[in-house]
Amino acid sequence: MSHFTANETYRNFMNGQWKASVTGQTEASLNPARTGEIVGYIQKSNAQDLDEAVAGAKQAQKHWRKLSGAARGDMLYRAANALERRLDEIAETMTREMGKTLPEAKGETARGVAILRYYAGEGLRSVGDVIPSTDSEALMFTTRVPLGVVGIITPWNFPVAIPVWKMAPALIYGNSVVIKPASEAAVTCAKVIECYEEAGFPAGVVNMVTGPGSVIGQGLAQHPDVQAVTFTGSNEVGKRIGQAALARGAKYQLEMGGKNPVIVADDADLDLAVEATVNGGLRSTGQKCTATSRVIVHREVYESFKRKLLQRIGQITVGDGMKDGVWMGPCASEHQLRTVLSYSRKGLEEGAVLLHGGKRIEGEAYDGGYFVEPTVFEQVAPHMAIAREEIFGPFLALMKADTMEEAVELANDAEFGLSASIFTSNIGRMLSFIQEMDAGLIRINAESAGVELQAPFGGMKQSSSHSREQGRAAIEFFTSVKTVFVKG
Repeated sequence: MSHFTANETYRNFMNGQWKASVTGQTEASLNPARTGEIVGYIQKSNAQDLDEAVAGAKQAQKHWRKLSGAARGDMLYRAANALERRLDEIAETMTREMGKTLPEAKGETARGVAILRYYAGEGLRSVGDVIPSTDSEALMFTTRVPLGVVGIITPWNFPVAIPVWKMAPALIYGNSVVIKPASEAAVTCAKVIECYEEAGFPAGVVNMVTGPGSVIGQGLAQHPDVQAVTFTGSNEVGKRIGQAALARGAKYQLEMGGKNPVIVADDADLDLAVEATVNGGLRSTGQKCTATSRVIVHREVYESFKRKLLQRIGQITVGDGMKDGVWMGPCASEHQLRTVLSYSRKGLEEGAVLLHGGKRIEGEAYDGGYFVEPTVFEQVAPHMAIAREEIFGPFLALMKADTMEEAVELANDAEFGLSASIFTSNIGRMLSFIQEMDAGLIRINAESAGVELQAPFGGMKQSSSHSREQGRAAIEFFTSVKTVFVKG
């Protein structure tokens, strides 16, 4: 049964109301598997719309922060239940809007439910410490207080999980939020916002404004009444957001790119390493910041690994993510497709050897969609663009190493440091990798993509602004510490 209504117009959600933009303009969100299909229309908002949303959020936060953590937690539980009830509908919308397969979309939506429930529980957890005072007749302790209005800027690749893992902690700790989702996934985000509305959140606590990043995203970063901005997306945009927030003394959190390596040692379980490399690099069409993109293999096992890898990639089915049996959907947009194809050309120009793919998929079943072949290059040198730049597509660069020391050196030779994994059965190598790898997420005998919701997530080097999302770590960003000294 389809839950899908095409061509609906989705409005901004401001101060408890769904409102059209003052511009009167909308833009279509297209299905990347069939670009003739419009998933829905979203608002092309301007600064006036944003001002209205922020004003409502500022007013609502005054009351919201006074509620007990338990009361706010009850609201998050209700939002989780609403999202769970609508899981199939929202997952289907996600697949139609940004292309990932329906099983992946269902898994992501279920993760959103779990994140909401996790943070609902945060309402009853400790928010401070008692600290001994040098004055024996005094009580000294810390507590945590909300920041105020939090601006949230999210990408299109996880249109349920990322909005939820930013909104849920912001809300449980007493902030109000204004979210600007990526236009390519704004219909999915609107349906998530409907779940907060169904849960009965007070008007103005949760707000959504859609529109160009240069207007709404940058506007959030610059807005005098937005106390903090949390952003996930490209390094180029992230730096602009961070600079705008810094210029006015607002708190900012940036999660940006990755060029994530997997190391395959000479004692690795090759079948396990191949499956994890394929899943980590090519699932979601490689459109994850934690996706595997560099595969560094010990020379002794290189040929065996390569043979198994190409055999496994040859079994991948590409197509519309709504269809049964499809393993990999389209690129999310024409821009992403062009980017992947341009890196295929760059790889050839730089002298790397194309082993598989590299082309747009043609044919009746694929016409009108942004489909690309899974792409594998070998003889990739560290200086090449395909070894250094984030591609955000189903693209693997194979490199050889003679020793584990060389492999780790190659793995660290990148401006990013988000995730990294190694396949080995040697405990000493595992420990060395954990210690020496400059990445925020280290995975041993597991794919580079994926982090559990109760664990801190974030990168090193150019991958993040050095803060962490998810788990208990989220309290560090979304609150300020207040130290209290009480004298009788």
